[in-house]
Formats: sequence, C-alpha cells, structure tokens
Amino acid sequence: MVFDFLKRGAPVEVPEQKASATGPVVSYTTAGRVAWSPRDAVSLTRTGFSGNPVGFRCVKLIAEAAAALPLVLQDAERRYDSHPLLALVHRPNPMQGRAELFEALYAQVLLSGNGYVEAVAGDGDVPTELHVLRSDRMSVVPGADGWPVAYDYTVAGRKHRFDMVGGIGAICHIKSFHPHDDHYGFSPMQAAAMAVDVHNSASRWSKALLDNAARPSGAIVYRGTDAQGAMSTDQYERLVSEMESHHQGARNAGRPMLLEGGLDWKPMGFSPSDMEFQKTKESAAREIALAFGVPPMLLGIQGDATYANYQEAHRAFYRLTVLPLATRITAALAHWLAGQGPGAGLDLKPDLDQVPALAAERDAQWGRVAQADFLTQAEKRSLLGLPAVSDDA
Repeated sequence: MVFDFLKRGAPVEVPEQKASATGPVVSYTTAGRVAWSPRDAVSLTRTGFSGNPVGFRCVKLIAEAAAALPLVLQDAERRYDSHPLLALVHRPNPMQGRAELFEALYAQVLLSGNGYVEAVAGDGDVPTELHVLRSDRMSVVPGADGWPVAYDYTVAGRKHRFDMVGGIGAICHIKSFHPHDDHYGFSPMQAAAMAVDVHNSASRWSKALLDNAARPSGAIVYRGTDAQGAMSTDQYERLVSEMESHHQGARNAGRPMLLEGGLDWKPMGFSPSDMEFQKTKESAAREIALAFGVPPMLLGIQGDATYANYQEAHRAFYRLTVLPLATRITAALAHWLAGQGPGAGLDLKPDLDQVPALAAERDAQWGRVAQADFLTQAEKRSLLGLPAVSDDA
C-alpha cells in the first residue's frame, strides 16, 4: 500500500512534537517506483509493435523494404536465371510467395533477434517447402559442448523436436549479435524497450488527462478543525482508501477531488504544458527510430534535421539498415540451403542494380569503373559484383 508508511499503530512515545497545534499531515499522491514492461519477446512485441505506432512502422518499413529487394543467385562463373534454389525461394510454400516469407523472417529478427526457417524435405536434394516459424515458440536445446543439438517448437502444450545432430538439420536459425547470450540474438526492440515504455506511458497519460480534465499532482494538507492537530484513524483510513480507489493511476489522472473540512489541496507537480508531453513523445519516438536504424524524417517525426532532404534519408536508410540486414540473412539462407542440395558455391544476395534508392550511387560507380582504363574487363566486373568472364568474351 502506498500510504502504509503513514499508518498509525499503537501509541508510541516520541521525543518531541511540533510546536504548532495544527501541525499539517501531508499525503503525497505521486510516490512510487518506475514500472517497466517485461522484456520477453511476447511482451515486447505486444507493447512495442502491436501497441506502439512508431515501433510498428519501423518494423514494417524495414521488413517490407528488405523483402521487396530483388535477389540474384550466382557463383564465380555466372548468374542463374533459373535454378532449383531460385524456384524454391520464389515459391517457398503454397501459402506464401518470396516477399511474404522474407517479410515474416525479417520481422521476426527485428522483433526478437531470432529467425527460424524450417525446410520440408522432399524426394530430391532440394527442399520442397520453406516456412518461417514463430521465434517465441522456439527454444534451443544445447548439447554438452554448448552447440545446439535440437530445437523445440511448442504450441498449446504440444512440443515438436527438430533434431540437428548428424547433418545440416531442418531448421535454419538466424540470430542477431548478442554480447551475453550464446543461443539467442539481441533485437532492436530490446534496445528500444525503455523508449517504447516512455512513449506508451506518455500516450496513456495524455489520454487520461484529456478524459478527466487534468489537474497536476500535489499534496493533501490537513489543517485541522476544532483545535485538532491530527486526523483520527478512521478519517485517515477513509482518505487513503478514497485516494487509492479514485485518484491513483493513469486512468484517474486529473479526476477532481471532493475535500471535506480541514483538507486542502496544494499543487506540487507540473501542468501538462510544463511537462511538454508532446516533446517527450517525440524524443522517445526518435530513440525508437534510432534503435531500428530508421531516419526519423521517414516516419514524419518533427524536429529532426540530420539529413538535408528526404532523398538522402531514404538512401541512408537503405545503405545503413535495409541492405546489411537483407545481405546477412540471404547469405545465411544460401549457406544453409547449399547443405540441403546442389548449391555449393552459390551466393544469394540482393541485386543492388535494381534498387531505385541507390540509382545515383550506381551511376557514379559505373562511370568511375568504366573510365578506369588500367583495369581489365574481368577486374571491372569483379568491382561491380558481377560474375567473372574471360577477357576475350
């Protein structure tokens, strides 16, 4: 109970008393500790994605942009227009296409730091289907040496184990770097958790203030009546009960008080304008965007002038956030799929030549490489990320 420390027990002898016969009894209504949301994947997803517009937009913006990137499959000799792995990636399962599968995979990595892809084995060497599994349902089973020997997927009390011993295994686990965990990744949502709490709390508090014609926090001062310097036990218990029932918490923010004789309200907090909830929310929104690597300008957040214009912010978004994520995940998938069938030496990666946001950079790079007369055609193609061909071709 918030007011337990003020409750009176049996009479005790005190060494001294205040000289005033009407010594005030002060009841603070803002005491308490900071409450943070849980940090598990399910709670973070609920508060930071489902319940926060900035976190939702950051995840959707990155996942959709990365999933829309065109992919190329190549080795040291050529680029493939058709290949079993390309066919599998473009139609991973009957319910999803390439974009849907990769959007789900990227979103899982952003929300939890972990992405799990299941390969359904077929008659041939290449899997017949690929499925993205929910990371909150998956758990790693480490072996004696610390490396995963199996993955447990649990739904509604039923568990399915994917055995990883004796081969590549049916699960591809893609995880972000975590400095203190050997088996699970660290997500941007975890880094943004405090900013998400501040943003959500400011929104709830602002809504409650609007609903209740808000008043600032303060103290109830008992001035005493009929020469009484203190409240009786019954009076105090009743005041505490009414405060806890009708005036504490965000849902009761600003609710007007009805004070009886001897009680006076002294404002001690800041008004909503003084606390500048809007600036607090904008600051928290910028921190959320920073954790995900999304320029605030792309989210419509005011007051950010890091980039000179929208085009520069868009290009930085692709260069610093979308492409590193997509390149890392597609490379991990290609390495894993290569162990499932005929894919040794193949590289699956985004096709930078088809990204409109990088058109200016691409034109400048192609111009510089084309004018480098001291380079052979093979060296120029290598600099541009193209497969090598003979100089005679």
